[in-house]
Amino acid sequence: MDALDFIRSHALALPQLTKFALGMAVIFGVSALSRRVGIPAVVGLLFSGVVLGPHVLSVFGEQRPIADFFADLGKLLLMFFAGLEIDLALFRRAQRRTITFGLLTTSFPLVLGSAVGLMFGYGMVTAVVLGSLLASHTLLGMSIVTKIGANRLEPFTVTVGATVLSDTLSLVVFAMCVSTFLRGFSVSGLSLQLVEIAVFIPLLLLVVGRGGRYLLKKAEDDEAAYFVVMFGVMAAAVALTQIVQLPDIVGAFLAGLAVNTAVQLKPAKEKLEFIGNSFFIPIFFVVTGFLIDPIAFARSIIDNAFLAAAVVGALIVGKGIAAAIAARLFKYTRAAQMTIWSLTLPQVAATLAATLVGFDTVNAAGERLVDARILDVVFVLILVTATLGPIMTQRFARLMLASSEDRPHKKAA
Repeated sequence: MDALDFIRSHALALPQLTKFALGMAVIFGVSALSRRVGIPAVVGLLFSGVVLGPHVLSVFGEQRPIADFFADLGKLLLMFFAGLEIDLALFRRAQRRTITFGLLTTSFPLVLGSAVGLMFGYGMVTAVVLGSLLASHTLLGMSIVTKIGANRLEPFTVTVGATVLSDTLSLVVFAMCVSTFLRGFSVSGLSLQLVEIAVFIPLLLLVVGRGGRYLLKKAEDDEAAYFVVMFGVMAAAVALTQIVQLPDIVGAFLAGLAVNTAVQLKPAKEKLEFIGNSFFIPIFFVVTGFLIDPIAFARSIIDNAFLAAAVVGALIVGKGIAAAIAARLFKYTRAAQMTIWSLTLPQVAATLAATLVGFDTVNAAGERLVDARILDVVFVLILVTATLGPIMTQRFARLMLASSEDRPHKKAA
């Protein structure tokens, strides 16, 4: 411990620019190393955050307002890009099947996750939050499918389109739980909240969508202005969601959806994504790692091994049932079923962002919506699914492509 305290004291005393350079070196080096050893970069960045954080080396100390601000911005950009990157054309191409699978892959993990929360003694609101965390998914395997050449197949189109519903519905459920947790539950309050959400979300999409597209059209000849307007659209949507006490990540995601079609193939969009994905979002993952005390985390996982196994199992089973039902309804091959299952397994972007919002949400009684036990379990969930999903996609997407060449798919409904 003396040696660790010595390192901590010297690390904390480093000049700010030296710490910044160290942080940039870690982001670059860890991301490259993660790709080389075959693990998702997010996992490597989280672990680097643990090492640099206050529970190990404490390089950045307990108070780090600049890093925390960058991390918050990275969290919002992560959700903004999630809305931007959804291919609405693919959603429309197989709309009925997309909606069907979207509802299936949202509802089964939501119900099973909520049941796990209740089974382990959590209240109804927190249990439903746990279910909502499992309802969404991150398409980590998308680049794998594209590289293989299977992205033209209908099962992939349906899965990508279903992301629109799963991410949106899971965030709406999460937002309702946050509001209920802070205000308290009542039938009238819940009814009012449902009306607010039903009116506000379409209104925000309409106002931010039309206003954002108008401003972006005016600025399309000035790339710098276009870049700033995109930031402004996201900030405006986040500010509007806070008026009705919805989580800021909901506003960022909806802003991405609202201007989705307007910014496609624009150079400024690519530059914003480059800056976000290479700077702000990695900082978000690293700062998230600061929350993890490795000793307490290991003890918590040992003590709560059954909860962790149940949550991971609920996610895998829930997504698996949804994929099996969809495959049966749409007459997909076994390989296609396994591929869409694998694509919906990874829990990274919306899951991590929502978990941290829930962890920071404290009611009047001083209780957290998401406690440290669930936070630790979610880190395990991210590690398992972000590794398992792409491995399965690599295997089954090739089989799906091979089987499609032998038997052509019917046109989407």
